Amino acid sequence: MKLSELPRRIAATVERVEDQVPNDAIARRLRELGFVRGERVEVMAAGPVAAEPLLVQIGFTRFALRRSEAARVRVVADNGAVEVPA
Repeated sequence: MKLSELPRRIAATVERVEDQVPNDAIARRLRELGFVRGERVEVMAAGPVAAEPLLVQIGFTRFALRRSEAARVRVVADNGAVEVPA
């Protein structure tokens, strides 16, 4: 499932960050910020307009991500949350 599809307050584990184009600068930056395989991540809140941006916590750090950025991060929900088919 994509991080942008993860329900709020459900812990998940990062599988990978997908490049949308060759040498994707946004995907590379997400990996530099700590969105790497095996890290725990959680969507803490969503903004008031179109649920954007998403407030995402990885480790003890929180980031505001656009939904398009969060969609690059593939995750697996830790507590048996149902995966939404693509």
